[in-house]
Amino acid sequence: MATFPIRIAVDAMGGDHAPHEIVDGSVQGARAHGVSVLLVGKPDEIERELKKHDTQGLAIEVVPASEVIEMGESPATGLRKKKDASIIVTAKCVKNGQAQGMVAAGSTGAAMASALLYVGRIDGVDRPAIGVRLPSSSTPCLLIDAGANADCTPEMLSQFAVMGNIFMHNVCNVEKPRVGLLNIGEEQSKGNAFAHTAFQLLEKDERFHFIGNIEGKELFNGSADVAVTDGFTGNVALKSAEGVMKMFGGVLKTELMGSFRTKAGALLAEPALRKVSKQVDPEEFGGALLFGIKGICVISHGGSRARGIKNAIRVAKEAIVADVLGKISKQIQEGIDVNDHAQ
Repeated sequence: MATFPIRIAVDAMGGDHAPHEIVDGSVQGARAHGVSVLLVGKPDEIERELKKHDTQGLAIEVVPASEVIEMGESPATGLRKKKDASIIVTAKCVKNGQAQGMVAAGSTGAAMASALLYVGRIDGVDRPAIGVRLPSSSTPCLLIDAGANADCTPEMLSQFAVMGNIFMHNVCNVEKPRVGLLNIGEEQSKGNAFAHTAFQLLEKDERFHFIGNIEGKELFNGSADVAVTDGFTGNVALKSAEGVMKMFGGVLKTELMGSFRTKAGALLAEPALRKVSKQVDPEEFGGALLFGIKGICVISHGGSRARGIKNAIRVAKEAIVADVLGKISKQIQEGIDVNDHAQ
C-alpha cells in the first residue's frame, strides 16, 4: 500500500448515513486529496462497504472500534460507558500520532468532548470554538463560535478572533481578514455590557484587523471575513440561516415546478441555479473546524453524504498543510506574553 505524509482518521460509524456514505466519501477523499485515511469503527461493516469501491493505490486502513455513541445519546454518558466507541478511538488516533487530523459526522457533543478529553487544548486556549464558513456574495464568512460555548468571556472572543483570522488567511487565502463582532447594531454603543467589553478588547488587539460591530445580515453580504460571537448567539444565527435557506429552496422549487412556463424557465436557468445551489450547500464546505485543539478536528453535519465527507477531508488536509495549529499556538502565546507584561 502506498504511504502518504498526511493521515486523517474518520469516524466511519458516526452520522445518519454511516457507514455507507462515510466510507464512500472517505474513498473519494483519499483519491481526490492524496491523503491516507484511517476508517474507525466496526471492521466487518467497514470492509463490506470498502468492497464496493476500487481502492487500489489508495492508503486506506481500518482501525477497529466495537461501540458507537448514537446521535441522540448523551455525550457524557456515552464517553463514560463506551470506552471503545468509534469517536473515542478516532480522537486517540490523533492523540497518539497515528493521524494529524480527524473527521466526525456523528454527535457534535461527542466529537467535541472526545477531542477535548483525548487530544487536548492548545496551551493558552481557554475554550475550543467551532468555526463554520457561511456562504456570502464574495468570500465565505467564518462564524466563530458557532456552538461550542454557550457562555463566553470577552477574552475568549479575542482568542476566537485570532484563530479565525489565522484560518481565513492561511487556508482561505484572504490577505487581511476583516474581523467583526456580531452585535445588534453597527454603532460601538450597541449591545449589552458583554458586547461593549468585547469590543474594547478586540479593538486593542493588534493580531488581527478589527472592523467593529456587524449585524446578522452582514454575515452573508461579504462585509466581514470573520464574525466572532459567543456560542449561544452563534448557534442561533447558524440554525436560523440554515432554516431560511432550506425554506427558500423549498419555495423556489415549488414555484419553478408550478407550471409548464416556469418549468421551461427553470430548464433555461439550470446552470445558474446549480451554481447558486453549490454556493449555499453545506456539503460543499465539508464541515466545521473545532479550533483550539492540539489536532485538526472537522465536525461534519450529521446528515452528511459522501460529498460532504470528501470535502471534510479536504478541509482537514488544508488546515494541516497550512500549519493552522502551529500558527494558532504561536499567536495565542504572544497574546499571553503581552498580557503578562502589562500586569
